[in-house]
Amino acid sequence: MKPKLLTTLATYDRAQFASDLMAGVTVAMVALPLSLAIAIASGATPEKGLVTAIVGGFLISAFGGSRVQIGGPTGAFIVVVFGVIAEHGYDGLVLATLMAGVIMLVAGYMRAGNLVAYVPEPVINGFTIGIAIIIATSQLKDFFGLSMAQPPAEFVGKLEALWSERHTLNFQAVGIGLATMVLIVGLRRIAPKFPGLVVAVGVTSAFVAVAMLPVDTIFSRFGAFPNTLPMPALPEISLERMVELLPSAIVIAFLASIESLLSAMVADKMIGGHHRPNAEVLAQGFANIGSALFGGLPATGAIARTATNVRAGAKTPVAGIVHALTILIVMLAFAPVAGFLAMPALAGLLILTAWNMSEPHKWRGYLQTRLSDGVLLVLTLVLTVFADLTIAIGVGVSVGLALRLRRGKASIESDWTPPDR
Repeated sequence: MKPKLLTTLATYDRAQFASDLMAGVTVAMVALPLSLAIAIASGATPEKGLVTAIVGGFLISAFGGSRVQIGGPTGAFIVVVFGVIAEHGYDGLVLATLMAGVIMLVAGYMRAGNLVAYVPEPVINGFTIGIAIIIATSQLKDFFGLSMAQPPAEFVGKLEALWSERHTLNFQAVGIGLATMVLIVGLRRIAPKFPGLVVAVGVTSAFVAVAMLPVDTIFSRFGAFPNTLPMPALPEISLERMVELLPSAIVIAFLASIESLLSAMVADKMIGGHHRPNAEVLAQGFANIGSALFGGLPATGAIARTATNVRAGAKTPVAGIVHALTILIVMLAFAPVAGFLAMPALAGLLILTAWNMSEPHKWRGYLQTRLSDGVLLVLTLVLTVFADLTIAIGVGVSVGLALRLRRGKASIESDWTPPDR
């Protein structure tokens, strides 16, 4: 249950800090518009997303069991949060988030995080590719500069809505998005240690500002940034409200735990590391309690931002702390400058991140695996994209367990050994 931060600090050096500093600043530039957009889509005000990224992100990195996990508000919670706010008001959401944090603390101390080690590998691969598809499609509106309201969250409905607005295609936005992607890939190949992500987004965004291109920026989309953190406060608490909100709290706790642990497992694959699942669940508990006290949204490990963190060169949880502090600094002092960042540039960055997350170099290997594992991967992928995370993981793990039980005890011991964490 020991936080990874304490482990890594024992051998921390200046080179690691330089890498973590650049990675943290880079991922903060991605987290800013995402946090705002998720808050708005959830039915909350924009600053709630920033509060969650700052408070929740800091606590997840400080107490978590992963070296590179980035925490904050995520798209998986949009439907749940929107429903809770609609039925119980925003104060009800804050109480449900506080209760979810307590539930996760209990689960962490009971070592429930170890159970994620039994999630079959095809389920993780299918989930990862599915999330990558969702991330990429969520950025198509900004990448193509389409003039439309926020598309629906449902995958098929989103594609239909985007296609129906194809006549509003903004070629200048597409050019900025493509230029950003080319710069990122080019700088990564020419100078792998150079802060290519920051430079690419900064250069293309500066070009948008200087040339006065008709392209959306963070400011034009979301308005002025708030420049203060709210004071911590408890929501209205009563036994009646707690009983009423208990189902919502359980759903939030379940989603936060599963998404964070799977994000940590994806990060493990990217860095060749091993996270501590029980420490991660405890960190989610602390983060959601902290976010609730500051009036924020539910927080969890964010796969897209974690992947961006890894690609930017993060070495330790310090990068996640830098990410949270950078967002705080932007909120307090540099909101006008951050407002110039171009949405197509950030969309291009995220689409490239999603592509890397899906690990296309491994697709051929997936086709050569056992047929049942291939089917399990595709099933999890399809459910992740077309249903939701909870259903995808529940069905994937259940089917995976059934398949391995069908192969017999010897197969389970030889083919499904939980990874050493």
